[in-house]
Amino acid sequence: MGRTNARARWRAAAAALLAAGIVVGPVAVPAVAEDTIRQQQWHLDAMHATEMWKITKGQGVTVAVIDGGFNLEHPDVVGQFLPGKDFSGSPGGVGSYGDGHGTGIASLIAGTGKGMGGTGAQGLAPGVKILPLKINNGSVGTSISSEFLDQIGQAIAYAVDQGAKVINISQGINAAVPLPEEVAKLNGVIATAKAKGALVVASVGNEAQKGNPVEYPGALPGVVGVGASDRNGTVTAESEHGPQVALVAPGMDMIAACTSPTGYCKSHGTSDSAALVSASAALIWSVHPEWTANQVLRVLINTAGKPTDGSNRTDDAGYGAARPRIALTNPGDPGPADVSPIPIVQPTSSAAPTPAASSPATPSAPTPAESPTDVAVGAPTAQPKMEGSPGSSGTLPIVAGVVAGLVLVAGVVFAVMWRRRKPVEQPEVAQVPPVPSQQSMGAVPPPPPSYQPPVPPEDNPYAR
Repeated sequence: MGRTNARARWRAAAAALLAAGIVVGPVAVPAVAEDTIRQQQWHLDAMHATEMWKITKGQGVTVAVIDGGFNLEHPDVVGQFLPGKDFSGSPGGVGSYGDGHGTGIASLIAGTGKGMGGTGAQGLAPGVKILPLKINNGSVGTSISSEFLDQIGQAIAYAVDQGAKVINISQGINAAVPLPEEVAKLNGVIATAKAKGALVVASVGNEAQKGNPVEYPGALPGVVGVGASDRNGTVTAESEHGPQVALVAPGMDMIAACTSPTGYCKSHGTSDSAALVSASAALIWSVHPEWTANQVLRVLINTAGKPTDGSNRTDDAGYGAARPRIALTNPGDPGPADVSPIPIVQPTSSAAPTPAASSPATPSAPTPAESPTDVAVGAPTAQPKMEGSPGSSGTLPIVAGVVAGLVLVAGVVFAVMWRRRKPVEQPEVAQVPPVPSQQSMGAVPPPPPSYQPPVPPEDNPYAR
């Protein structure tokens, strides 16, 4: 079916989901100077984080984050990291970094908000522990595509051995790159991780308007693909679409900890969305530790804000917007422990994966198409890329002066890597909360157009 009809159904579904009339907080309103960092994290209000935290903050669950390095001492994430491991081969260890992408992803998942006098960036699941796993994604030195995929595979295997329940991969490479042996090997690692009970989550990518390419590891079987939506519940124009999309989550105007001079960045992209789905899964697992990955994912799908016109999913929004609050308060039947709620999708070199054999459907669960994840940051030469995220090459720090440096290297860095976020083209100044030194905020890339007209706040799929 055409994307236009799919988007129309998504909007209609959003209206139906909001029958309860709960409003989500600021909708498409620019941040004002007096707002704190936490107050500008609209996605936490939209997803009813404070209500969920009365039930759980994700304690007892480990989320592995595979990225290009981490600032282990940022006040919003210090103490949230377990001893990690560096697979990158670059100097400095897991606590060194070329940009703020990994720090931002960790912050969105488990940030404590202790920075800026207790008004800093909070994560959706501040009770979880992060297992930081560093790979060479091109943020420091040259990254080779085959080594990139191999390092992701090593990191996944290590995460499973360390007991991580959720593995977040906000990384990817264009599937057009012919790497059959490397892809087959990574496929096997992911299958083993699933067999051992882990849930692998990745972003689907930010190149919907640039050919909508399939990207690895997001498009591989066994990976839960996540797309991005804005504060109105609308799937963003940059979020890639296809049968690889399982869920969507906030991925626009995101503010999180990073490695900029102020310590905070504003960004957009499916990297952030994947982080929020990983955090959502951790919250559910914290309350239901006896559930399997299949059951956690099934409940996330069954409780998602999705179309209600008879279709289970759309290629834009997958099975809908992840709503962990509903999953916690009214999870329903988690279904069989050993049956995946989504069918397997075999990646191809075309713009969208082709469905293959699917797992048996269960009465309590929709039969979602398994989604690839993670946007590839590949250049024409197929170098690994990182989807936009706080502090990533595709996002701009919330501080004046950083933009100039990013623009100078854009021609080189953006051609090789992204961070699940759209590259900066014509930045505009955005107002963000002042830092203690009263520094002004830097420029922020303009949000890409949405797939459909903005949805009124009362129709927001998160506000139920």
